[in-house]
Formats: sequence, C-alpha cells, structure tokens
Amino acid sequence: MDFLYIKALHIIFVITWFAGLFYIVRLFIYHAEAEKKEQPAKEILQTQYKLMEKRLWYIITWPSAVLASFFAFWMLYKNPVYLEMPWMHVKLSFVLALYFYHGACHRIYTQLQNGIVKYSSLKLRIWNEVATIILFAIVFLVVLQNTINWIWGVVGIILVSVLLMLSVKLYKKIRAKKSWDKYEKELIKEDQKKEEL
Repeated sequence: MDFLYIKALHIIFVITWFAGLFYIVRLFIYHAEAEKKEQPAKEILQTQYKLMEKRLWYIITWPSAVLASFFAFWMLYKNPVYLEMPWMHVKLSFVLALYFYHGACHRIYTQLQNGIVKYSSLKLRIWNEVATIILFAIVFLVVLQNTINWIWGVVGIILVSVLLMLSVKLYKKIRAKKSWDKYEKELIKEDQKKEEL
C-alpha cells in the first residue's frame, strides 16, 4: 500500500480516537451530575449514560486507538527515517502520554459501569483538558517539526487550559449563587403566602 494512503488512514483514526476521548469524558461528566438527581431520574439517566459510554468506548474509541496505532507502526516501518528525527521522539512521548490518558479513562469508565462515582463533574471537566493539551502538542510537533517551536505552543495551550479551568470554576460559583438566590426568593414567597393566610 502507498505510504500516503497509510498516512491518511492514520490521521483519520487519530481524529476518531480523539473524538471518542473528548466525548467519553463529556459523558462521564453527565453521568457524575446524574448522581445528584432524585429517583427515578437518577436511575434512568445513569442507565442511559452507561449504554452510551459502552457503545462509544467499544465501537469507536478503542477500535480507533488500535487502528491509529497500527497505521502509525506501519508508517514507521515503511519510513524508518522518522525515528532519527528529534521531534518524532518528543511526539512519541506525547503519544505514550495519550495511551496513559486512555488507560485512565478506561479505569473511570469501568468504575462508572459498576456504579462507582469517584470524581465530581468539576474534576472531570478539568480532566477533559488533558487530552486537549496532548492534541495541541502533537499537532504542533507534526506541523512544525521543531522541538523549540512546539514548546511555545504547549506553553500557550497550558495557559489557555488554566484560563479555561478558572472559567469553569467561576461559572460553577455563578451557577451556585444563582441557584441559591432562586432558592431564597422561593422561601421569601412562601413566607409571604403564610403571612397572608
């Protein structure tokens, strides 16, 4: 098979792998948030999320990871000169980090499938940014093929990630305050109705 076809297939499966990783953590967030719901909503939502997670994980994410890796090894076999390039060594380090991330997501997946909710939705939102950092680092490395330039790219994405995390925390505080204000208004209305009676 021509090298460019192998490269195209590798890129396609890398895209679907990342899509699966991004969406699975989104489902984990919704699953964790459903833990706070009242019955029967809690059971209905968590049953649905378990099914969605299972289909996404085993029909898209795992096969994409395996196929992306298969085509990557095939590319390296057909063009071993890549292994002599310093940027490729750094890229492969980030790919190894991606495998660890995938493994950690699999552990969370298994826990949720067994009804164990260990992480808050906030922690999972932050966890979701790890894949973004890895994606940016890999893309910058492949496009720039320069170990100095990608450092600035990764520093930039880390700063953006920190800002995103701070925004998530701020949003959570604002949402909690609005909920509390709404609750207080309802209590005041109830008190007024009691006084009118």
